[in-house]
Amino acid sequence: MARVALDAMGSDHGPAEMVAGAARAAKEGHEVVLVGDEATLRSLVESHGVDLPIVHASEVIEMAEDPAKAIREKPDASVVKTARMVRSGDVEAMVSAGSTGAVLAAAAILIGRLSGVHRPAIATVIPTAGAPTVMIDSGANPECRPEYLVQFAVMGSLLSEVVLGVSEPRVALFNIGQEKSKGRDLDREVYARLVDAPLNFVGNVEGRDILNDSADVWVTDGFTGNVVLKTTEATANYALSLALAALSKLPDDMRGAVMGALASIQETLNPDEYGGAHLVGTKGVVIIAHGASSATAIYNAIRMATEGAKGGFVEQLQMRLSAI
Repeated sequence: MARVALDAMGSDHGPAEMVAGAARAAKEGHEVVLVGDEATLRSLVESHGVDLPIVHASEVIEMAEDPAKAIREKPDASVVKTARMVRSGDVEAMVSAGSTGAVLAAAAILIGRLSGVHRPAIATVIPTAGAPTVMIDSGANPECRPEYLVQFAVMGSLLSEVVLGVSEPRVALFNIGQEKSKGRDLDREVYARLVDAPLNFVGNVEGRDILNDSADVWVTDGFTGNVVLKTTEATANYALSLALAALSKLPDDMRGAVMGALASIQETLNPDEYGGAHLVGTKGVVIIAHGASSATAIYNAIRMATEGAKGGFVEQLQMRLSAI
């Protein structure tokens, strides 16, 4: 069983949700180590009736702090100590719902990149009409060169295989049209390279393809990916709020059945079911959870981290990158 270190101090909701998610994971057999203020975490752990190891960390990096500076000036911060545990081999994976910038900085500086990796990238799992789809990059690299995107495609394809169990994932390039001549110079260059890459490349996809079963992996730069991700989340939430408002106007005898259908849709679209996003390209499995993560999201983030570590994702990625 892979060991997962959880930065228990950085989330919007404080450590209570983090510990609740970790406790659920531990009860199902996952090996979890909590990192944070020991006194605070100990009382929370005891309330869940589980025995979770705790590594004390006296500092926390806040959302507004400069990530790289904070990593240097707060050596006892929970995210710093969590990353160091991955680097030392004490654990095989880490999960944090703290500052994304701090997680990126800690992973890059303390864990390090795999050999040959140009830029680590954030890979987010998105529910679609078919199987869940991986979008990479979702925010780590706003500006990219063609070779970065080709590596992202390889990273996302392997992640789809190892974590989601997809055989020969279909890889697509996010663009403003399906024709290979569409897009910026960057997009056209990447398209040409992906045609020759050892991938199941299926061409370009557009914004309207986002929630259909057009591909298993969408490749894009971090600026576009982050805008797409947050727009999709906001649209889904707005559509659900409209449906709930309409539901309140229905007769009582109809409301129950419709509510059941809406609950099923909400579960399908709920990002908590996927826990967080993989930061791929580092020498360890790193999961970045949303700052507002619930206990369910943290549980699923731990599960995803465990699956990635057990599946040998980092080792397989190093071998695959060496072959291109």
